[in-house]
Amino acid sequence: MDVVLWVVVPYVCLTVFVVGHVWRYRYDKFGWTTRSSQLYEDRLLRLGSPLFHFGILAVFLGHVMGLGVPKSWTEAVGVSESVYHVLAVAVGAVAGFCTLVGMAILIYRRRTVGPVFSATTKMDKAMYLVLATVIVLGLANTVIANVFGHYDYREGVSVWFRRIFRFDLHPELMAEAPLGFQLHGLAAFGLFALWPFTRLVHVFSAPLGYLTRPYIVYRSRDDQQLGSHTPRRGWERTR
Repeated sequence: MDVVLWVVVPYVCLTVFVVGHVWRYRYDKFGWTTRSSQLYEDRLLRLGSPLFHFGILAVFLGHVMGLGVPKSWTEAVGVSESVYHVLAVAVGAVAGFCTLVGMAILIYRRRTVGPVFSATTKMDKAMYLVLATVIVLGLANTVIANVFGHYDYREGVSVWFRRIFRFDLHPELMAEAPLGFQLHGLAAFGLFALWPFTRLVHVFSAPLGYLTRPYIVYRSRDDQQLGSHTPRRGWERTR
């Protein structure tokens, strides 16, 4: 069972994550969108969206540090274990709380504003449920493990996670972790498997074209006023 949970499940979920995004981009480009509902309501959105997005960004960076950077590296640059855990609790708790509050506002908005609720799909509901589970479990682990517990996830969960990408998994590291960390890991991989089929795909879309396109798109129907050169993007001729 340990091999199934901590070897098979992670690789299956990551495979679905990668293949699902490739499939979605090739066959559902028009669906590769956040399906913005700002036109329906913007008062709650202006409050909840920044809290959620900035909070989740801080949470992501915290996970990069906690899971991706070995303990020996931070100690080598002078960050002791006690200092690291104080920062992890302070920054992680604030970021997690902001993310949770922002998400609660967005879910409340989606449930109480009629047009927004009508535009909510079944995949949206599933995504919110799984994402909320991941956030709540992560916030609980941050507080409980660092304040009331003695488990050092950087010597267990982090090592296991990094070895996923080296194809050198040691399932016993997760099997020995507290239940909260196990549930958080399984929920996170479940979110990865669900990711390509939800609005979360917009994370991988950057509107870089906005930096070079003209402020106003001018189009002409008069062929005689156009030169022979290839028009710039955004200035194309129409017929």
